[in-house]
Amino acid sequence: MEYIPATSEHIDAIHHVMQTTISTVYPKYYPAEVVDFFLQLHGREHTQEGVESGNRGVLLVEGKVVGVGCADGNHITSVYVLPEHQGRGYGSHILDCLEEHIAREHDIAVLDASLPAVMLYEHRGYKTTGHGVLDVGNDVKLVYEIMEKQLRA
Repeated sequence: MEYIPATSEHIDAIHHVMQTTISTVYPKYYPAEVVDFFLQLHGREHTQEGVESGNRGVLLVEGKVVGVGCADGNHITSVYVLPEHQGRGYGSHILDCLEEHIAREHDIAVLDASLPAVMLYEHRGYKTTGHGVLDVGNDVKLVYEIMEKQLRA
């Protein structure tokens, strides 16, 4: 298992990880409008921008991209692991790498947690500091938790 900076060669694999995870896991938690919102948000253009920014990384297992992570400043903007690889500690490993990177310049890591990920973040010491609400259309609202973790004193 190796977490490395993403390159343009990883764009298709990153896009696959995010789209597959969202379309498989999110319907268990959210209405179709929210799932569609996330699928559009994490489209190919967004994937490419994350890679070009230098903020996105990939988790390789036996040379295959099975997870992705991204942080901008002290804000963790995404962590996704293919559903068939979840429950093996890969998401925690990605978070370890992101937190280590953030801790070099910031005392606190911040993230917006989706429902499927809240318990993972709580288990890792993140605390809910607020809630966000986003209208995704058709009179459907996406409510999410804003969470923080103290990385250093």
